[in-house]
This record gives sequence, structure tokens and C-alpha cells, in this order.
Amino acid sequence: MIIKIILTIIFLAVMVGVGLYSRKQANSVDGFVLGGRSVGPWLTAFAYGTSYFSAVVFVGYAGQFGWKYGLSSTWIGVGNALIGSLLAWIVLGRRTKLMTQHIDSRTMPDFFGTRYASQGLRVVASIIAFVFLIPYTAGVYKGISTLFEMGFGIPYEYCAIIMAVLTAVYVILGGYKATAMNDFIQGIIMLFGIVIVIAAVLGTKGGLFNAFQQMSQLPSDADTSVNGGFASLLGPDPWNLLGVVILTSLGTWGLPQMVGKFYSITDESAIHRGTVISTVFALIVAGGCYFLGGFGRLFGMPPVLPSGKLDFDSIVPSMLATLPDVIIALVVLLVLSASMSTLASLVLTSSSTMTLDLIYRDKKSMPGEVEEGEINDEVAEKIEHRKVVVMRVLIVFFIVISLLIALNPPTFIAQLMGISWGALAGAFLAPFMLGLYWRGVTTASVWACYIWGVGITVVNMLAGNPINPVNCGAIAMLGGFPVVWLVSLFTRKLNKTFVDEIFNW
Repeated sequence: MIIKIILTIIFLAVMVGVGLYSRKQANSVDGFVLGGRSVGPWLTAFAYGTSYFSAVVFVGYAGQFGWKYGLSSTWIGVGNALIGSLLAWIVLGRRTKLMTQHIDSRTMPDFFGTRYASQGLRVVASIIAFVFLIPYTAGVYKGISTLFEMGFGIPYEYCAIIMAVLTAVYVILGGYKATAMNDFIQGIIMLFGIVIVIAAVLGTKGGLFNAFQQMSQLPSDADTSVNGGFASLLGPDPWNLLGVVILTSLGTWGLPQMVGKFYSITDESAIHRGTVISTVFALIVAGGCYFLGGFGRLFGMPPVLPSGKLDFDSIVPSMLATLPDVIIALVVLLVLSASMSTLASLVLTSSSTMTLDLIYRDKKSMPGEVEEGEINDEVAEKIEHRKVVVMRVLIVFFIVISLLIALNPPTFIAQLMGISWGALAGAFLAPFMLGLYWRGVTTASVWACYIWGVGITVVNMLAGNPINPVNCGAIAMLGGFPVVWLVSLFTRKLNKTFVDEIFNW
């Protein structure tokens, strides 16, 4: 216990120290939100990866989908690396960096408002982002607190509150630069930690070969007379597995906290290096998490909840409970690293979106347009300072709301994430990606996609989730593309001169 406490205190002290070190760079809006658009490839790639993978993946997704699909759940990690990281950087990275810099966009809602000449799109996007980032944040709290409870014996509620306070401290102090620097440190811990943890867990079952052999002897849930489904290449349920791959891989393309990483990177050459670093990171961390979770059935049945359902969120903690204290300390740091980086990214995205796109939004409608009543430098500096203060206040507000949900979570971690990613990526993915490439996207089609993504997610939730939230999220994302394309064909096009100026980067 002493080892665990000492390591955790050192880790948390470093996080807060980085926040103090970075505070001078967080006095302006660009500095607080984007790190001055001068963050290098290593920091950006690690910020992308650590924001992608958190306790939601390590505890919630790895446990639940490892139980359902066995070792084939490793494909989810491979999909995250190839689609969620490699392709995302190739398809979105350069264009996002250059276009958002050209139109002076700092957030995803800001992009929609400027790219499609509609302040209404900007406002509604900021509300959607704020509302649907909350369940994802609650899921992160739940995952980290469950593991902390296992490792330290501290009640779940106290763990969640401690994490909320510490995350708020270093994000409020240092903004995005502090978050990116901490992400790099946390990413190093995650890379080494996942390899050591997998080796330790499989060692308790006699090594990889013996563990695999034991998995091949387990009967399928659907047909108890057939063994080996959980050790097969595509697993017992390949179609639902595909839905999870789509949600967790393609979903990142439409999430404000993920796409925002491309806004801040230094230049185009940094994007090429960041692509490689981010992909390798995802392959090791995500692939490792799901591979580990695939052996969950070897560690006994998870407890049953009062509702009669299996407690999937307890599977990974139960796999780790018998490990030596030093390894458990490493696991705690691993999940702390993964979760605090994601929490920091989420709260920074939410606060900046609400401040810049709802409370202090400007009236710009196209790049290069001069606002009415130009202001002097002194007044501009005061306004910048006020915006940063408001963002810091909203960080606290967002953390409190998500914490309240985490203290009384309505469902499993995986379902919380499915609801959040489904609504956000369903509403934002198609108009954002197509808006970078296709001049023909209309304002009406973006409104239609907002309604589609949020609508299908909310209706499914209110109806008691007749479609699994994970599959519903995948449908919402993919369905946004035909919605935007079809509506754009039959609605009024944007002014050609305006669109030419948008693409003049």
C-alpha cells in the first residue's frame, strides 16, 4: 500500500507541477485552448492517443467486449489504430490544420459557423457538444474510480471526487499546453504499463500459450456444445463486433476533443511524424487493452447487478486483483494516466466551446472579414482575459455536472460512451469531414445531420435502447454521410465567392 500511495502522489505532483509550469502560456484564448498553435508532433500525437484511450477503454470496453467476443475483441484495438488514428490523421490532419487556421477557427462549432456562414449552426453545435460530452466524462470517472476502489480500498465516491479536483487544478492552471505535456508523460506510462500488465496477468494463467489453450476450451454462449468460439479469429458474433469497431474507430473523426488536436499542431511536416507516432501508440495501447480483456472469462463470472445483468465493469479489476502490489500500483498509474488525460481534454473542449461559441461568439461570417467597431489593444487584452476566466469557471461547472452523474451512473461505461459518441459523431462527423473536401455541402444539410445524429441517439435512449447504444452510435455516424449528401443535392447552395474564399488556403 505504501508503494502504491507513494507512486500515486509522485504522479499527481508531477501533473500539478506541469500545470504550474505552463500557466504563463495560458493567459490568452489561443494559448489556453490551442497552446498557441505551436505544439509539436510528439506532444500532439500523444495528446491524441491519450485523449482517445482512457479508463472507458481499459476497464469498460476491454472488460465488456472481451467477455462478449473473446480474443477477437483485439480487432477493436487494431481498428482503433488503423482507422481511428492512421486514417484520421491522413484524411483530416492536414486539411483541418490549414483550413481552420485560414478561417481563424478555434473549435469545431466555430468551424461549422464560419464554414457554413451560420451563427445558428455554431450555437447549436456548442450545445450538442457540451451536453453529450457529459456522459462520456461520467464514464471515465466511473472507470477510474472502480479500479481505484480495487487497488486502494478507497470508496468509489471519494475516488471520483479526488480525480475531478486534481484534473480541474492542472487544466485550469495551464490550459492546453499543460494538458499536452502531461499527456506525453502519461502516454509513456501507458505504453510501458500495458505491456507489463499483460505479461503479469497471463503469467497467472501459465503464460500466453496456456491461456490461449484454456480459452479454446470454453463453450460458446449461444451453443454450449461448441467450444473455441472465444479463441477464434472473428469470435462468436462478428457483426456486432464490427459495430463496435466502427463506433470506436470512426467515431474519433467527429469528436470535438479529438479533431481539436489537429488545430494546434505546428506545421505540415509535424503532421506526417504525428501520424506514425499516433498509430504505433494506438496499436500498442488499444490493441493491448482489448487483447487483455479477451482473457476475462478465465477469471470467473463477474458479479450480478440488482437488475440481473452481469457487472461487466468489474471484469478487468477482478483480473488484476491477484497481482503483486507493485503491478497493481503500475495499473493504477496506467489508468490514472489514461483517464486524467481524457478528462482534461473533455473539460477543456467543453469549456472552450461554451465560452467561444455561445457566450462570447463574434459575428464573423467569412475569413478576412473585419468586425464592426475595431477595438484597441488594451480593450482586446481585457476581453481575452475575461474569456479565459469564463473558460476556467466553466471547467469547474462541467466537472461538477459529470461528477454528479458518475456518482450515480445510469448504465455501464460502454453504454455511456456509446450514447456520447453516437450523438456527437452522428451529428458532426459527416458535415465536418465533407466540409473539408466538398464545396457543395449546404447549410441545410448540416442542420439535417444535427437532427439525425442527436435524434436517433435520443429516441433510441428514450425507447429503452431497443438498438444497443453501441450499434446505434455506429448507425448514427455512417448514416450522416447519405443525409448530408442527399440534402445538399436539393437545398440552396452557399455563395460561390464565399466558398472559394473558404477554400483559398
